[in-house]
Amino acid sequence: MTDKKDNIRSALLAKGRELVCAKGTAFLTARKLSEASGYSVGTIYNQFANMDEFIFAQNILTLEALEERFQKILPDSSAYKNLNRYVDVFVGFVLENPNLWMLLYNQHLKPEAKVLPFAYRRKLALVPQRLEKEFAKIFRQLSRRERKLSMQVLWLALFSLSSFLITPGLDNFSALNKENLCKLLLNTYLGGLAVLKRV
Repeated sequence: MTDKKDNIRSALLAKGRELVCAKGTAFLTARKLSEASGYSVGTIYNQFANMDEFIFAQNILTLEALEERFQKILPDSSAYKNLNRYVDVFVGFVLENPNLWMLLYNQHLKPEAKVLPFAYRRKLALVPQRLEKEFAKIFRQLSRRERKLSMQVLWLALFSLSSFLITPGLDNFSALNKENLCKLLLNTYLGGLAVLKRV
């Protein structure tokens, strides 16, 4: 029975990803998912308490896919190079998966996003944790608290910029190279911190 339930859940998640990739986040409703998957709306809600729970499950899959990309990065002896590689992979992933990333990003804009599921928060934390390891090698002179705060600021800035990367309407706003924008932010931020610590 558990296997059957897991199979239905996996099938719904796979079909949901297809829908989001092909048609965008607005198309992901219980009714549309039911039509596409062949499962009834009742069956969907037997697997997921509501569509928010379904979306968080989707977002966990997205973060796991991003983590797989990170794991393929060959580490360099230079922490600066490693940080730039992580940002390159992050930007590439976002640009290759705009609808899936928008699904993740939009979930944080909802009023109820104040309380995020633990499993999701744990996956989301993996990104800044990877960056923080390299960040600590560059700024050993900072206290742990200062490093953590600085890293949070950097990650929030990169996360916020990710919405710009996948919003077509903003292309007319600026001729900035999207692929290089996050790296420019990263290196300007790191350079600024290095200068501030010497003052």
